[in-house]
Amino acid sequence: MGRNNNMKVHGIIPARMAASRFPGKPLHPILGRTMIEHVFCRARLYQGWDELVIATCDKEIADFAASKKFPVIMTGSHHTRALDRVAEAATKLRVPVRGEDVIVCVQGDEPMMAPDMIEAVLAPMQKDRRIPATVLAMAIGEESVWRNPDTVKLIHNDQGEVLYTSRSPVPYCKGAYSEALGARRIYGIFAFQWKYLRAFTEHPETRLEKLEACDSNRILDMDFRQVIAPYPYVKSYSVDSLRDLEMVEAHMRNDPYWGAY
Repeated sequence: MGRNNNMKVHGIIPARMAASRFPGKPLHPILGRTMIEHVFCRARLYQGWDELVIATCDKEIADFAASKKFPVIMTGSHHTRALDRVAEAATKLRVPVRGEDVIVCVQGDEPMMAPDMIEAVLAPMQKDRRIPATVLAMAIGEESVWRNPDTVKLIHNDQGEVLYTSRSPVPYCKGAYSEALGARRIYGIFAFQWKYLRAFTEHPETRLEKLEACDSNRILDMDFRQVIAPYPYVKSYSVDSLRDLEMVEAHMRNDPYWGAY
């Protein structure tokens, strides 16, 4: 897909050691490499970045990144939400950010991400520059994922605009679960025009955001659009807790990007 030459694309990978469910997660080894190394190297396979950096408040992560010659930006230790860390890092990028430039947040716990996911999350904004924000929305192919409260599901309208996000199994299914339900989950890749990300992080947390423990519900309360970037079901798993590691390791060797970095 062609690039809008006036639109710069900055990738930021937020990471911190003090994750509540899995302390030290970014530096935990997966098949001999740390999680943050998998994420950075896979994100780097996308060829369209103007800049790609790791954002952290932790010296351990910064030192590891430096040892691998990965660009890193130090941020405050007070952030508990990834997008707040990303927004601070965006103000410190080597390439100055303009209001309509795009900031892509690649969550640091997606060691199985693929570079075409970056293309997917940018595609709606490249087609329509009025779109403020997008989120990668992966089809759910397993009932266990649909029912898992660690997995954030989303509801969208026929125009692809996010209506609500929840940790509950939505949309409701009266009969047996099937892929025909069209359920989708948030995969941890988000894109924002910089002016909207800045507005988002300056806005107080909202009731629905806190109830569901999901940032995207703040966007709905702020009354600007988040559009889905549809992505088909693939065996690509996030790491929310230690028990996810076995599943990730079982599938990572068989994915097309293992060995590409």
